[in-house]
Amino acid sequence: MIAAGSRGIIAPRFRETRMKNTNLALTLIAFATAAALAGCGKEEAKPVAKAPEAKKEAPPAPTPSLEIKLGHVAPLTGQIAHLGKDNENGAQLAIDEANGAQIKIGGKTAKFVLLKEDDQADAKQGTTVAQKLVDAKVVGVVGHLNSGTSIPASPIYNQAGIPVISGSATNPKLTEQGFKQQFRVVARDDQQGPAIASYLAGEKNPKLVAVIDDATAYGEGIANEVEKTLKAAKIKVLPREKGTDKTTDWKAVLTKLKGRNPDAIFYGGMDATGGPLVKQGRELGIKAVFSFGDGACTDKMTELAGQAAEGMLCSQAGIPPQAASKRFLDSYKKKFNVDPILYAPFTYDAANLIIEAMKQANSADPAKYLPVLQKISFAGSTGKIEFDDKGDRKNAEITIFTMKGGKIDPIAVVKGGKTSSYAEFLKSMGGG
Repeated sequence: MIAAGSRGIIAPRFRETRMKNTNLALTLIAFATAAALAGCGKEEAKPVAKAPEAKKEAPPAPTPSLEIKLGHVAPLTGQIAHLGKDNENGAQLAIDEANGAQIKIGGKTAKFVLLKEDDQADAKQGTTVAQKLVDAKVVGVVGHLNSGTSIPASPIYNQAGIPVISGSATNPKLTEQGFKQQFRVVARDDQQGPAIASYLAGEKNPKLVAVIDDATAYGEGIANEVEKTLKAAKIKVLPREKGTDKTTDWKAVLTKLKGRNPDAIFYGGMDATGGPLVKQGRELGIKAVFSFGDGACTDKMTELAGQAAEGMLCSQAGIPPQAASKRFLDSYKKKFNVDPILYAPFTYDAANLIIEAMKQANSADPAKYLPVLQKISFAGSTGKIEFDDKGDRKNAEITIFTMKGGKIDPIAVVKGGKTSSYAEFLKSMGGG
């Protein structure tokens, strides 16, 4: 029981406490209201404006390309396919380098394409592939390897107005036909034949010489020039003996010649038939000096004839492959992993001559670049190249070789009718 006096004290305290609680509640409500009002009045953060992106420039339009078709013809099958492939390699190297250089012709990037044809060293096939290249719209041709296919093919190219440069065909008739688009970058047989014949006469002093040919335009042509030069030097020449470009059994011809005991034998033909000739001659006991033109002036003679080829003499209608520019030799070896055999430096120059004429004319149109080609002066891998009115190379060299240690070794160079040792020639060229 609570005393009356106590009740009076409790009541005021209760009222005081209730008032405090009420004031606290009001304070909290006011604080919450103010916070809410403050929150409602706060501005939202505006997103930061991005700087306008720089306008991208469109890439420059690529230079239009211009496909330029060139042809190459050589025997790629048969007995002298190794020589045909060597020639083709030279032309292909020039094409690849030109494409890598991104040459501009007529405001367009030139893309050169080499169309490769096999004429099988056959005259009929030579005309067939010539027409095939004309139909393919080639604007220039490197080839053919052989005179026997180059000569019958030349009227087809002439009618089509397509420039042709051979790196190895040597028969004079090729450029004696009056075709203004026909060229060659090697010496002619009427330069090469006298060179090897004169060297044979001067160094070996034969009294009696036998001359054989393979009945081709090349073989018969160079044999004729050799015989003519020997007779002019008052050297007796036996009646001509003949084979074919496929003859490998020469025993009947050689047995006949053995009975005449010649001091020297000259053969106009290729290495595939010349190798068996000298091998069988030695087997029969013939001691004559064997000599050959450029078709058989290769290291393959050792492969075909063995030791019998040692000491033979031969000529090439130009400088030796090893005397070509170092840049060419290094590039050829890097690309094909072999050294050039014979005329690859000349087919390389032939292809580059066509390309250079196009550059100077700023056109791949044969009618426009042909006049430039006719008057061109070009520093090639085989030296300075200029053409005479017939399309022959001016001041072409002829190199004389002997087979030594299984390799053909250059021993002399004939230029402008003057013969110098190979060492003297290299010195004059600034080498060796």
